[in-house]
Amino acid sequence: MSWRSSFHCSKFRHVFGKPATKEHSYDGVPITRSVHDNHYCSANPCFIAVVTECAGGGSFLVLPIHHTGRVDPQHPRVCGHRARVLDVKWNPFDDHCIASCSEDCTVKIWDIPVCGVQQNLTKARKTLMGHSRRVALIEWHPTAENLLLSSAYDYKVKDINLKLHFFVRTDALLLSVSFNTDGSRLAVTSKDRRVRVLDPRTGKILQVSSSKSHRANKVLYIGALKMLLSTGSSPWNHRQIVLWDPQDDLSEPLYEEDLDGSAGVLFPFYDPDTHMLYLAGKGDGNIRYYEVSAEKPYISFLTEYRSLLPQKGLEPIFAKVLWSKNYGTKGTIFLIGSLRHL
Repeated sequence: MSWRSSFHCSKFRHVFGKPATKEHSYDGVPITRSVHDNHYCSANPCFIAVVTECAGGGSFLVLPIHHTGRVDPQHPRVCGHRARVLDVKWNPFDDHCIASCSEDCTVKIWDIPVCGVQQNLTKARKTLMGHSRRVALIEWHPTAENLLLSSAYDYKVKDINLKLHFFVRTDALLLSVSFNTDGSRLAVTSKDRRVRVLDPRTGKILQVSSSKSHRANKVLYIGALKMLLSTGSSPWNHRQIVLWDPQDDLSEPLYEEDLDGSAGVLFPFYDPDTHMLYLAGKGDGNIRYYEVSAEKPYISFLTEYRSLLPQKGLEPIFAKVLWSKNYGTKGTIFLIGSLRHL
């Protein structure tokens, strides 16, 4: 009976990954060689943006979603930063607005024309200054329009509503940030490898993980299930996934699993429509699929997709975005860049 109660019957019988054909891929994109632990690409229903290599400054490429195939090496770019771009994120309220942050200590807001970038775009709608060191992370608020969070190497977290600027001082460099569904809570991981839950309005720390057996790198709120998932490493340097219950406390994890002994940082992605979790790491050639539930065993392994090419950056486009004649079937499509092509 105990075996029956612990056995989980998945509703997913056939889950598999299929690489796109060459005519439906983006080929020839000069992806950045930066080793910073970011996604380097971002997508919405209209465009994809990819951080590219650039001499004498920083730039990223913006392509219409349907612009597949070989990309012209001279294709116009967004190139207004004076140093390397570290992160790009589309505005969830405006498909033609994108934010970028850079080693030049600025955050820039760009307006992308409806027809796409037809010539080099050098003038941003707004340039946000205030950080004294390079800006590593940016994240749009999920429910409040025009509210953007930025984190830099000056240990400041900046809450920007494009008019008013707020600073929150942190004791360590932030490695990852994630808002909950309504934006009332912010989960972060920092250089001390702990998971913290903050009130984004005040910056007050509400909870801190106390588990010393897990050194967290990335953190993600699991939507309607009201859980937190973090990826990191164990004291024996095995990559781990850990599930937390932020409604209770972060003293003990709900679920903990060692995966492998690889060194790459694992990036978690969650699809709230199917309750599926995807794990992929830089330099890896595989993507793992899991099903997440509110009952034990909480996380159930499904299968994995394997490729011969290492991943450089990742960005999922989930079914709610892709419900169109361009893609037909419901599922998840990852934009994955190898070291050679996208």
